[in-house]
Amino acid sequence: MWDHRPPAPPAGAPALGIGAPRALVPGPASAGLAVGRSNNNLDLAWHEGRLTLAWRTAPTHFASPEAALHIVASEDGGRTWRHEHTVAQGRDVREPRLVVWRGELLLYWFTAGRSGTAFTPDRIWVSGRGPDGRWQDPEPISDPDHVVWRVRPIGGRLVLSTYRHAARLFTADPVPLAVELWASDDGRTWEHLDPDHPLVHDGGSETEVLELADGRVLAVVRKEGPEGGWGHDVGIAAPDAPARFRWRSGPQKTDSPLLIEDRGRPLLITRRTLALGGRYDLGWRRPTDPHRRTRAYQGLYWLTPKRTAVYAVDPDGLAVTWLADLPSAGDTAFAAAVPVDPDRPDGGRWLVANYSSPFAGARRPWVRGQLGPTRIHALDLTVAAP
Repeated sequence: MWDHRPPAPPAGAPALGIGAPRALVPGPASAGLAVGRSNNNLDLAWHEGRLTLAWRTAPTHFASPEAALHIVASEDGGRTWRHEHTVAQGRDVREPRLVVWRGELLLYWFTAGRSGTAFTPDRIWVSGRGPDGRWQDPEPISDPDHVVWRVRPIGGRLVLSTYRHAARLFTADPVPLAVELWASDDGRTWEHLDPDHPLVHDGGSETEVLELADGRVLAVVRKEGPEGGWGHDVGIAAPDAPARFRWRSGPQKTDSPLLIEDRGRPLLITRRTLALGGRYDLGWRRPTDPHRRTRAYQGLYWLTPKRTAVYAVDPDGLAVTWLADLPSAGDTAFAAAVPVDPDRPDGGRWLVANYSSPFAGARRPWVRGQLGPTRIHALDLTVAAP
């Protein structure tokens, strides 16, 4: 029940080489910085020959006014690091997102509340690294109750995925979660990607989007219920209609989804549960109240072990296939990935950063990991040629 391992990948699935993990935080990336016990949400980006890492540090996984985002950069591929900037706003700060747009390195994040017992999303913010290397003052780009998940170039514009109404998910007056895609030309002023179709997904939350080499847009949506169901949806949209997806559901919950494309093959890095056949949606019909069923599913999810895993994604059949687990345990899965060599972005070699509880606690339930220390590490992921 508690040690589910998926079937071996089918013939023809990409073969992965997984390097040994290297400590980043605590470690060389955090040298000289004050860091808390919880080091988790993170992102990576190459910009002007420098590798930049942003991550959240706080006393706990849960919301804290002491939370901060540290931004550090490396000029030697990640061996040594230099502190550039810290974002601290007197309330929780989460989901740092780095993206290079028109030569500028931009950082997005959202503010949340001050209480560790409530999830209260506030605004999405942006800052840019100026020509002098200094980070600009934060600018809000949304109203309250917005969570940023991913920011990517798509179709010649910058596209941001966001979801709303998360603060009311487990209240007496819930509102269905709503996923939207916004578009911008300058990275600071935003509008709906498709004004005639602003609601991209009804009931989902964390939504990853990626423009494939053929111009189509691939999406993976986490579904935690109750409206919209439980598990995940994989979607595909045509190049001329990038906000209108054809969806297919699956029972696994794709927490913290990250998509990359390696020589035409999409890969998904996300959290995997080791229990209950790897499923979040167990197909129950009781409790009949979907909100109570959601709480039951979530309770089982909190009490079972997790890994960070790599899946192959079929953009035609809209299915995911497990390939391998990455070194991970307890509270884990908020991966970032960049090519090892920024001059060869499609060469089959990726630098992956992720957070995890200490690896020794392989059977530690997720909730226990959330209450303990978490660390950030990096590893090399090699994808064999087709």
